[in-house]
Amino acid sequence: MKPKIRVTLADDHPIVLAGLRNLIESEPDLDLVGCASAGPSALQMIRDTLPDVAILDIAMPALNGIGVARRLASDCPDVRVVILTFYEEPSFVKQALAAGVRGYVLKRSAAETLIKALRTVARGEIYIDPLLTSDLGDGADPTLANDPHPGGALGLTDRETSVLKYLAHGLTSKEIAARLDLSVKTIDTYKARATDKLQLKTRAEIVRFGLAQGWLE
Repeated sequence: MKPKIRVTLADDHPIVLAGLRNLIESEPDLDLVGCASAGPSALQMIRDTLPDVAILDIAMPALNGIGVARRLASDCPDVRVVILTFYEEPSFVKQALAAGVRGYVLKRSAAETLIKALRTVARGEIYIDPLLTSDLGDGADPTLANDPHPGGALGLTDRETSVLKYLAHGLTSKEIAARLDLSVKTIDTYKARATDKLQLKTRAEIVRFGLAQGWLE
C-alpha cells in the first residue's frame, strides 16, 4: 500500500483551521500529523514532525507563513510548503516562491483546490491556484512539472529564466554572456529584470529559488 502523505496545518483562524482539518482528514491518502495557530509554534511543530507537506497561512502572529517557509528551506529542506491565504496579489506569490514555497492556494477556492495542491506538491511539482496564474504570466499552467520554461508562470521571459538558472548555478555575468553569446551588459539587464520581478536581492536568495524550482538537482 502506498504510504499516506503526512501533512501539517497552520492557521490562526480557529474556524478555518477546523474546516481545513475536516477536509484533510476526509481524504484516505492524507494523514494530518499536527496543527498550529502561530508562526513560531508552526515552525517547531514542523521541525518535530517532519511532514511531507506543510500548509501555512501567510498572516500568522509573531512569524508569518513566508518567514516560516524561509526557515524551513534551510532547516527542513525535504518539507514541501503550501501557502494557503486570502492574499491574491502576484507580489505575494512571487515572494512565496522565492522563499522556497511549492504551492500557493487561495482560501476562497481551497475546497476545490487544496487537496489537489497537496498531492501535486507531494509529487515534487509546483502548484499555483488557477485563479492566479493569469496574473503571473500568459498561458501559465497551475502545475509546472512539465513546463520546460518554469519561469513563464512567474512572469519571466525564456531569456530571463535562462540567465537566472545560470546565476543559481554560480556563474558570473561574464561567463553567462559567453555561453549565450550576448554582451555582459545585456546579461546584467536580464538579471536585473528577473530578480526585480521575483524580488530576489542576494545571490543566496537566487540559489534558494533555483533549489525550489529544481534547477540544481
